[in-house]
Parts: sequence; structure tokens; C-alpha cells
Amino acid sequence: MLIARLVVGLLLFSAVVCFALAIATGQPRWRRLGLVIIKWTLIAGLAFFGVLILERLALML
Repeated sequence: MLIARLVVGLLLFSAVVCFALAIATGQPRWRRLGLVIIKWTLIAGLAFFGVLILERLALML
């Protein structure tokens, strides 16, 4: 659980850094990279919560 939180936190931090670089440099490349990182962060978070839900369902059965 700690590793999953750390991964999601680092992904969010790297997205913020990319958006800051996009603002600072004006290059759209950093904005695109930030959006890609946000997308994968959401996917990782949903997968993490999906696993937690499946674990709870397995305990109920």
C-alpha cells in the first residue's frame, strides 16, 4: 500500500513539474507530457482501488 501511494505521489509531482516547465518555457511539449503523466496516474489509481475492491469482495465470499 505504501508503494502504491508513493508511485501515485511521484507521478503527480512529476506532472506538476512538467506543467511548471510548460509555463516557464512556453513549450507545448511539457504540457503534453504532463497530460500523459496525469492520464497514467489516473489509470494507476483506478487499478489500485480496483485491487482493493476485489480483495474486499474476495473476503466476503
